Order: sequence, then C-alpha cells, then structure tokens
Amino acid sequence: MSLQTVTTPIAEILLVEDDLELRREMTAYLTDNGHVVHEAGDAATARRVLAERAIQVAVLDVNLPGEDGLSLCRALAGGDGPAILMLTALGDPIDRILGLELGADDYVVKPIMPRELLARVKALLRRRPAGASTRKTNVYRFADFRLDLAARQLSAPNGTILLLTRSELAILGALLERARQVVPREDLIALLRSDDTEEMGRAVDLHISRLRRKIQDQTDRELIRTYRGVGYMLDAGVVGE
Repeated sequence: MSLQTVTTPIAEILLVEDDLELRREMTAYLTDNGHVVHEAGDAATARRVLAERAIQVAVLDVNLPGEDGLSLCRALAGGDGPAILMLTALGDPIDRILGLELGADDYVVKPIMPRELLARVKALLRRRPAGASTRKTNVYRFADFRLDLAARQLSAPNGTILLLTRSELAILGALLERARQVVPREDLIALLRSDDTEEMGRAVDLHISRLRRKIQDQTDRELIRTYRGVGYMLDAGVVGE
C-alpha cells in the first residue's frame, strides 16, 4: 500500500462570485496553490458557509444577485471575522472607497488574473496570521474614552458606544500607539493596503474627518490634530490596560 503525503491547507477561503466560469477559474487556481476554497454564487449561500466554516479570507464580488457584496462586507467587518477582499467591475474611486469604509481590507477591479488574486490573498494572510498580534495591548484609555480593539468598540466618556469602521479602528489604533507623536500620512495609507497611493490618501483624509467628528461629538477637546503635508497626531495621554 502506498503512502500519500497529506499537506495542511494554507487557508480556508470563501469565494463569492456569481459568474460561474470566473468563479471556477479562480477556485481552481487557489486550490492548486494549497488553499481550500468554498464557492458561493450569492450572499445567502455565503452566509451558510460562514456559519459552518472557519473562513480566513472572504473574496466578495460587489454585484451579486439579491443582497450585494457591499452589504455582506458590512455584515462581516469587525470582530474576529475573515479578511475581506472586494472584487468589482466598477472602476469608480468612490465605489472603491465605500467598500474600504465598510470594512474591506483590499479592493481590486476586475478583470483580475488568478495569479494576482493569489498574491493579494497571500498578502492578507501575512497581515492577519492566525493567533498573532504585534500590539502590546488591545485596550486603550485616552481623554475618558476607552478603545477595545479586540471587541472593536470605542466607548465615549458618557458610556455611549461609538460605531467605527474597520479602517477607522485601524487608524485610531495607530494614532494611539504613537500618541502625541505625528504619525506620517504614508503610514496610515499603508494600513488601507492598496497600490493606489493617491486614492488611499484621499480615503485616509476622509476616515480622519469622520473619526474626528465622531469623537468631537462627545468631547470639547480637539484630540486629533492635522499637520498639513506631514500627518496626524492624537493629542492626549494614553494608558494601555
């Protein structure tokens, strides 16, 4: 009897794409490179897979029948859910920024070569290795606010829970880690993970504006300061729990 070597899959991936031919092409390539791929042609099927499997990366097409990919992205973002890669046939920068605001980790315009898809999946897995964390703490207190990164919750001084997108949480976490230091805009752009630096620069500015507004609604202090042409700074003492 011959012995067959069994290799551990690199990751479990959910591929949500209503174009059957394209979906099968991408599935075959990812599978050939060691991944386990679960296919779905719509959001309802995707939700069933997510309820049953420990998905590490979700690849979502924006234009799905019924519930669209942006709605599914919004539902998946936050918590300990999978990394999210959005696919779209639309090249409108506003559409791409919307996906990132809703919590997507990366965003690409179709047509995409299977090799590029694999490279982006690998990049997402490198950024989110299972069980790994480079932060010294997941909970920060500043100016009577409390940010719990693990729970993805920002509590205002009066106890109100402020809803933040994945990108807003990442940016606020970066500012807190270097409180009262100017964080270069380029460092914040890198958090959004896109090759289009100009577009992501606009996205960072938009995230900062919305984050500042949410925080300013709860305090009289100006906590996030802008240093034009350089970056941003969180002007408050920070204590980690």
